[in-house]
Amino acid sequence: MKLWTFAAAACLAAAVPAVAAPPIVIGQVAPFSGPQAITGKAIHAGAKLYFDAVNARGGVRGRPIRLVTRDDAQKPEESVRLTRELIAAEAPLAMIGTVGTTNLDALAKDGVLVQQRVSMIGAVSGAASVAQAQGMHIVKASYHDEVGRLFSQLAGVGVRRVGLVYQDDGLGRDVLTGAEAAARKHGIELAVRSGYPRNTVAVEKAVADMVAARVQVVFLGATTAAGIEFVKQYAGAGGLGTLYGMSIIDTDALYKALGPERSRGYAFSVVLPLAQQTNRAVVREYLQLREASRDANLSARSIEGFIAAKALVKVLEGTANLTPAGVTAALAAARSIDVGGYLLDFSAADRPGSRYVDFAMFGEGGRILQ
Repeated sequence: MKLWTFAAAACLAAAVPAVAAPPIVIGQVAPFSGPQAITGKAIHAGAKLYFDAVNARGGVRGRPIRLVTRDDAQKPEESVRLTRELIAAEAPLAMIGTVGTTNLDALAKDGVLVQQRVSMIGAVSGAASVAQAQGMHIVKASYHDEVGRLFSQLAGVGVRRVGLVYQDDGLGRDVLTGAEAAARKHGIELAVRSGYPRNTVAVEKAVADMVAARVQVVFLGATTAAGIEFVKQYAGAGGLGTLYGMSIIDTDALYKALGPERSRGYAFSVVLPLAQQTNRAVVREYLQLREASRDANLSARSIEGFIAAKALVKVLEGTANLTPAGVTAALAAARSIDVGGYLLDFSAADRPGSRYVDFAMFGEGGRILQ
C-alpha cells in the first residue's frame, strides 16, 4: 500500500508543471506616436534588444524580463499619468527610457518616482534639471558637456561667431544656458539665438536668422525632425556656416532623409559609442545582436536604450534585494558600471552617468569621420 501511494504521488508530481519564475517587470513611458515617436521607438528597440538577449540565456536569476510600455505621445501630462498608471498596475522594479526634458521635469515635479521608490535609468535628456532629479539616471553626457566641449574646440581653431538654434522648451533653455556660459568662457560671440516651437518643424525664422547673421558655425539644439528640416532649408537659403547637431538628433534618420550629398559636412556631437568603435565590447555585442534582429526601429539612437538596459541588468544581477526600493538604492550607489568599454557612475547626485563627448562628421558617401 505504501509503495503504491509513493508511486502514485510521484506520477502526480511529474504531471504538474513547474511553477514559472515570476517576471521582472521594467516599465517604459515614451512617445510611440506623435512628433518624437522616432526617438521613443529607437530607445525601446535598443532596450528590448538587450532584454531579449538576457531572456534567451535564462533571464536574471532564472526570472525573465518583461518590458511594459505606455505611449505618452510626448505630452508631459501623459508622461505623469501613464507612469502612475503603469506603476500601480504592473509594479515594475524600475523604469527606463522616458524621452524629453519637459516630460522628465514634469515627472520630477510630480514626485511619483520618489513616492513609489522606483528609479528610472536611461532618462533621455542631458538637461541639468534631469541629471539632478532624484531617482533619474542618465547614461550619457549632459547638454552643457556637449556645448562646452564644442565651444572649446571651436575657439582652438579660431572660430569666433556662432549661432544657436534651439527648441523653445526646457531642452532648449538648458542648451541656451550652457551655450551662453561656454561662449563667455571661451571668448566666442553667440551672435544670434533663435528658437522654434516645441515639437514642430517650424524653423523658417531660425533659418532666416542664421543666414542673415552669416555665422561661421550653427549649433543645432534641436530634436530630430526639426534638425533635419533646418539642414534642408538652410542649404536651400544659401547658408554657409558649418552645422553641428546635438547628439539627440538621430543621424541615421538625418542621413536617410538627406542622402549622401546633402548630409556631407554635417557634424554632430557623440556622447555614446558609435557603431564603428568596435574596440569597445559593448559595440561588438550590440552589432552582433542587431545583425540578428528584424526590428525596423533600431537606429543610431538605439544604443542609448541598449546601454541603459545592460547597466540595469548588471545592477539587478548584483543586488540581493530585488524590490523597487532595493534597485533604487543599488542604482544610486553604483560607482563603476562597465557595460563593455563604456563606464557609468550614478553615485553623484548632480551630474549624469558619463562625461564622454566627442565629435564626428558625415564625409563622402555617408562615411562617418571622427
